[in-house]
Formats: sequence, structure tokens, C-alpha cells
Amino acid sequence: MARVHFRETMAQLTGVARPFGQNELIVTKTDLKGHITYANDVFIRLAGYPEDQILGAPHCLIRHPHMPHGVFRLLWETLEAGREIFAFVVNRSANGDHYWVLAHVTPSFNASGKITGYHSNRRAVDDNIRKNVIEPLYASMRNAEAKYSNPKDKAEAGISLLKTILQQKETTYDEFVFSLCK
Repeated sequence: MARVHFRETMAQLTGVARPFGQNELIVTKTDLKGHITYANDVFIRLAGYPEDQILGAPHCLIRHPHMPHGVFRLLWETLEAGREIFAFVVNRSANGDHYWVLAHVTPSFNASGKITGYHSNRRAVDDNIRKNVIEPLYASMRNAEAKYSNPKDKAEAGISLLKTILQQKETTYDEFVFSLCK
């Protein structure tokens, strides 16, 4: 199996959005280290890699540079605590195109309750919500993160800003995301 390494995927951003149907569902499963163990046909098509290069590759293979570090910090903290999370994510395809998703990520457990991996289902994002809510929020988070060079400091700055915004709105992260999905 020919694996693709994350550094090899740094295609120039094209600014082109890859559309997918409102009824399509992207599905992946990963091991504890985030390496892809399963990917459905929709994921393979949107990511733009052949299946033999995706399986075993780190899921960050499709990480878009416009994703705030703080969102991923929140995602991993939630998953490692054994809880599910919904998050808006922009991903990068192999050729530099992008696609927005609403991800529902859950830990997978064995019979004794130990986390053995992660399962993610993703669907298309409403364009109005993306343009008017998520993109401005993520731009603010990236601006806060840009003051730091260390990825951990970036993540802390991003999540701190997100928590401040949620406190001002008197809502939780989950309530905020669910309010956008109506």
C-alpha cells in the first residue's frame, strides 16, 4: 500500500469549493492516532486521493490551513473525554480545492469501555450559515491564533476566544452548533 504523507499533500489552495449533495454522507473511521482505517466513496471522491493512499494515512491529510487550531483542540479534548462532538470543518482536497462539512465525530469503544478509535459522519453545510456565521467566527479565531508561533499557544488563543464569544452569547458550544443546524 502506497501511503501519502501529510507533507506531500500541501497542494496550493485553489479557492474552488468541491460540491457534494445534501443527501450524501462522508464517513471515515480512524485508529487512536488518527490514521484512517475506513473511508467511504464520498470521502475518497472529495479528498481526491485513491483509497490505497488514504487507508493508513493520518486524517490530517485533508487539513485545510484555514481551520483554527482551537477548533481541533476542542474536538480532541471532547473525544478523549469519551464524548461526541459536532463541528464545522473546512477540508482540503489533494489538488488544493476545499469542501465544508458539519462533522459528527464519536469515539468508538470496545466491550470494556476503552476508546479504540473514532468514527466521523459528515454532511454538507448550509451556505448562508457558512458565509455569515462560521467563516467570520473562524477568521476571528485565526486572527487571535496568529499572534503565536507555537501550535499549542495558537490552539489556546483560539479556544479562549471561542469560549469568550460563547459566554457573551450565554450559550454552550453544543447549543451554538445545534442552533445553526435547524
